[in-house]
Amino acid sequence: MRDDGPMRERTTHTRAGHDLPVALLKDLERAGYYPDLVADCLRTAVAGESVDAFLVHPETTFDANEVRRHVTVLATTPSRLVVAHADDHGPDDHGPEPYAVCSTESVPLSRVHSVVVSQVVTRPADHRPGAVPAEISLTLGWGALQRVDLEPASCPDPNCEADHGYTGSLTGDDLTVRIASAAEGADAVAAARSFAQALSSVTSAVTSR
Repeated sequence: MRDDGPMRERTTHTRAGHDLPVALLKDLERAGYYPDLVADCLRTAVAGESVDAFLVHPETTFDANEVRRHVTVLATTPSRLVVAHADDHGPDDHGPEPYAVCSTESVPLSRVHSVVVSQVVTRPADHRPGAVPAEISLTLGWGALQRVDLEPASCPDPNCEADHGYTGSLTGDDLTVRIASAAEGADAVAAARSFAQALSSVTSAVTSR
């Protein structure tokens, strides 16, 4: 595994005076989105624990007439999943100047009950073991958010006019990260898959205890 990719497992080397892996700090600098601010937020959330695996995912979105940047960082420690997200805002009711907001959430690994990995593969007949997919989506659930999807209940009788109420499903999708090779490059997709594998490994180990 290359030393300059967006994700590392069991990285213990740190820069002097810092408690985050050097590779993580380099990835934040490469993302180019307020790296010092995001790093400080991560230090607060990590709280001195070692970072075993991480993924840095920068993203640019277009809303009406403005361009907004975001960065999401996922990191695992021996006991927790740490999620950091930062984005910027223009002047509004909070103040006359543009500003950035960085939020973090720390989730015990024992609470991460779902790690869903969806891989999009072009020309699947030609796929070879280990090949990097064209796109990957990583969806994590730990019970913070619940989504209810409702629809009218159906009846097998086509002539029935009774009201059968509603039917639906309850799902928990707390975070979804989508990375496409066409936009972020094959290395970013490979890093996301490696992080998903690392997270699945540690969460399954915690669950089996």
